[in-house]
Amino acid sequence: MTGTLAASLAAASAHGGPDGGAPIRFDFSTNANPYGPPDALWQAVVQADRQRYPDPAYRGLRERLAAGHAVAPARIEPASGGAEAIRRLTLAAQLSGLAEAWVPQPGFGDYAASAAALGMAVHGYAAAHALRPERPALVWACDPCNPTGASLGAVEWQAVAAAVERSGSLLAVDAAYDALRLDGGSQLPAGLADRAWRLQCPNKALGLTGVRAAYLIAPAHGAHPDLAGAVARLAPSWVLSAEGQALLLHWHDAATRAHLEHSRAQLRGDRQALRDAMRRLGWPSCGGSATPFWLAQAPAGVDLAALHARLRAQGIKLRDATSFGLPGWVRVAAQPAPAVAALLAVLETQGGMR
Repeated sequence: MTGTLAASLAAASAHGGPDGGAPIRFDFSTNANPYGPPDALWQAVVQADRQRYPDPAYRGLRERLAAGHAVAPARIEPASGGAEAIRRLTLAAQLSGLAEAWVPQPGFGDYAASAAALGMAVHGYAAAHALRPERPALVWACDPCNPTGASLGAVEWQAVAAAVERSGSLLAVDAAYDALRLDGGSQLPAGLADRAWRLQCPNKALGLTGVRAAYLIAPAHGAHPDLAGAVARLAPSWVLSAEGQALLLHWHDAATRAHLEHSRAQLRGDRQALRDAMRRLGWPSCGGSATPFWLAQAPAGVDLAALHARLRAQGIKLRDATSFGLPGWVRVAAQPAPAVAALLAVLETQGGMR
């Protein structure tokens, strides 16, 4: 096991957002859309019927989501957030006989933690060409990637497809941040997408991460055809709350699409302004992010632990990237101008100004 992967497993519980400390006024640690949801969707969530159980089969929801993706409703599997979907799909894969998982590094820690908790061997890979399972495995890809914001290109997807095909592996593509993609589009080939599990997490793009709602799109064909039934059977009853169902029912509405397009336009400007300002202060970014978030390296001589503490005391939070196996780095997410001004006021007093 590599040091990077070991760090991810050891700190799998580290996340952006609230941490049990003082309230966060300006949160650069979470990748959620700071501009929030459209009004109609928000009202649907607020007015969700909490007095009755949702339809346990989520028939109407499956049909609505399936129509948005032009797939059969039977391929839609609701989940109570991306983390629950990852855990459930990993468990189904392990019960089907897969004994190892391959996870991107750096990457979201729950891929590795879910597999390790089930006794699966976990292998990290830093680039698509390094993905080399020798036997059937659960293979995770994240596009765009958390925490780097990087997106896989056509050549990289070809390498992923070749590795999965050669080993008879199961591919799971985490597309949680696809709706927050600010540059270009996904290059996931349609044929490979139809052979993969795909994870969708709309609550991030809607700025409603407290509403736990996500869904998986099962493969249309390919290896492990019985897995969809297992994933469905492993779901708890009423896996989605009334609020979660309301959020997902409005995900493909025209008003939601228009709101997201407006948010992305704002975030492009926010990202450029913050990235430029941090670079002037000696915080270089790890280039290539297609998203509102990216990795930045602390200037030499900056006590990062002390800086995090000072920021938190002022209601500001950055995401320490140590849990991604990247000590000395932070993940930063674009925010509106008032938040940026508050962050820069602190960074300008920490040295490293250039």
